[in-house]
Amino acid sequence: MEWLWSTNTGHFSVDSFNKFREMMVVEEYDKGSRVYWEAEENEKLYFLLKGKVNLTKINEEGKELTMYCFFSGDMFGEYPSERSHLSSYTAQTMEKSEIGVMQRCDIEKLFKESGDLALEFSYWLSQTHRHTQLKLRDLLLYGKNGALASTLIRIANTYGIHEGNKIKITNKFTNMELAALIGATRETVNRILTAFRQDDLIQYKKGRIEILDLAGLKEVNQCEECPVEICRL
Repeated sequence: MEWLWSTNTGHFSVDSFNKFREMMVVEEYDKGSRVYWEAEENEKLYFLLKGKVNLTKINEEGKELTMYCFFSGDMFGEYPSERSHLSSYTAQTMEKSEIGVMQRCDIEKLFKESGDLALEFSYWLSQTHRHTQLKLRDLLLYGKNGALASTLIRIANTYGIHEGNKIKITNKFTNMELAALIGATRETVNRILTAFRQDDLIQYKKGRIEILDLAGLKEVNQCEECPVEICRL
């Protein structure tokens, strides 16, 4: 199988990927399957060979919040310092997927054998934590308007195609899907998108979002100009 690299796993060398490949067990999941559940004990890491996986969490208001979207070539899972750990999220496949599953004990054996791989893993872990911190910043500090503006920027970095002064989003997003990405109601998203259209920040064409003023969206959420490997879904 040809291996895919993504911005999520760009810190790992070819040699490290080969070491991961030797230890992992590949499992197939149908669309809508749960890879693991929130509050479940889990000492595994996962490499998404094919498909798409979302990590979701139920917030204090009972709404589903999508914290991460993973694509082919991404690695995901939690790696806390303590041994006994309950997962913070539920991982669900959004389409038929193939996932390489790696046990924590096997990974730690690799760390003892390869200092380079351990260092690369620490970079990956740091990037994952930074992504979480920035997502929480967007959700907590700048209100729903800032959170949605940030999400549209992340969508543009993930699915966007630049055409002149605008960015066309190649994937369709329903308002319900956008609401899940910021922990809001569909009605709130409807209202904010209407305001964004009136301010000429975005427009819709054939059901897809087009960003007309990226700089304007960045002003809404006080963008810190993070690198694309972090500023993505």
